Amino acid sequence: MESPSSSTASTYVFVEDLRAEGVDAVLGRVLGAYGCDTLTVAAAYHRARDVTPHGPARVTLRRDGAHFVPPADLFDGLRLVPPVQAGAEEEPLRELRRRTAEQGAALHGWTVFLHNTTLGLAHPDVTQRNCFGDRAAPADLCPAHPEVRAYAVALARSVARAGVDAVVAESLHYGTFGHGYHHERSFVSLGAPEEFLLGLCFCPYCAERAEAAGADADAARAEAARVVGRVLDGADPRPTVMADLPEAVAAYVRTRTGTVTSLVAEVADAVAGEGSRLVFLDLTGAVKGYADGRPTGALAVDEAWRIGVDAAAISAVVPGYGVLAYARDPERIAADVAAYRAVLREGCSLRAVLRPGVPDTDSAERLAAKTAAATGPGGADAVDFYHYGLVPFPVLDRIPVALRARH
Repeated sequence: MESPSSSTASTYVFVEDLRAEGVDAVLGRVLGAYGCDTLTVAAAYHRARDVTPHGPARVTLRRDGAHFVPPADLFDGLRLVPPVQAGAEEEPLRELRRRTAEQGAALHGWTVFLHNTTLGLAHPDVTQRNCFGDRAAPADLCPAHPEVRAYAVALARSVARAGVDAVVAESLHYGTFGHGYHHERSFVSLGAPEEFLLGLCFCPYCAERAEAAGADADAARAEAARVVGRVLDGADPRPTVMADLPEAVAAYVRTRTGTVTSLVAEVADAVAGEGSRLVFLDLTGAVKGYADGRPTGALAVDEAWRIGVDAAAISAVVPGYGVLAYARDPERIAADVAAYRAVLREGCSLRAVLRPGVPDTDSAERLAAKTAAATGPGGADAVDFYHYGLVPFPVLDRIPVALRARH
C-alpha cells in the first residue's frame, strides 16, 4: 500500500468511463501516456448531467449511488443507505484494485458523502434547515445530524474495504445555498451575505452543538432571517462584505468548524480501521472559482469557514488534504496552495486538483505553468487532474506536458 506522500499525480475517472472504453484503454492512457501513478475513481457519486465528449453517450445522466453493494454489517440498522449504481454487484472497485496493483499504481476511491438528493428527498429531516425553517436543500445532508454521521462512517468504511489506497472525501462538510438543486429560480437580488445566510443550517442538532460551544442559536437564526428577510421584502442586498455579519450569527458560524472537524475525525478513524487513509477534499476553491476560474478576494483557505472547514484543525486528524485549484492565473494558484501549506500540520500531504481544460485552462502551456505553480517550493506534494471523461482527448493530452513542469 502506498505511503501518504508516494502518490504524485492522478486523474479522476468515472466507473462508466472504464466500462465504456475498456479498463485497458483507460489505464493505458492515465498510467501510461499521461504519466500518472494513481487512478482516482468515483466510488460513490451524485446526480449530474454531463457532456461526455468521448463517451458512448455524448450527454450522460448520472444518479446518486455507490458502485458497490452496501455491506450488511456496516449498514445494518441504519436508516440512511446509499442507493446502488447499475453493475455494482460486479464489484468494479475490487477489479480496479487488482488491475492497478498489477501495474504498480495506486487507486483512490473518490467518495461524495453529504451531497445526495435521493437520500435528502426520501428523508428530509436529515437535510440542512435554513433560518426560516425550510428544508429546501434536499441534496445537502447535515453534518451535525447523528444519522448522517453514522452514514458517513459506514460509507467511508465500505469504500476503504474495497482495498483502495485512499478514500478521497468530497462534500464532507456543510453545503452552500448556491449549490443546491437541479433546477432553480430566484428573481431576488441576493448579495453574498444573504446567500451565505440562506445556506446556514439551523436544525436542532446544529443548534445544540452551537449552544454547547457558547453561541446563541435562536438569536443567530433570528438575525439571519432578519438580514435575508429585508431583501425578500424588496430592499437592496447588503454590500458584499462577509466580515460584518451580526455578532450572534458570526458566533454561530464559528461553531460549525468543530462539527465538521469532529465528523472528519470519525471518518478518518473508520477508514484507518479498514487499512486505508483519508484525503479530505476542501471545495472552497470551487466555491470561488468553479464558474470561470477567476477567483477574487481572499485566498481560499481564508474563506473555507463558509463551508464549516478549518484547514489547520482538519489537517490534525487526516493524513491527506486536497484543494481545488480552480484558477486561470498560476500566481493565484501558487498563493492559494502555499497558504494551505502554511496552515496544514507537518506531515499532512497536500494535493492540488487542476482542470486541464475550460473554463480556466486554454493550452498545454497554461496547464504546465499552473502545475509548476501548484507544486513549487512550499506547494503541493501531488497534483490531480479533473476529469478524464468530461474533456476531449486533445485536452487530456496536455497532462504529460504539465507533469514534466513539476518542481
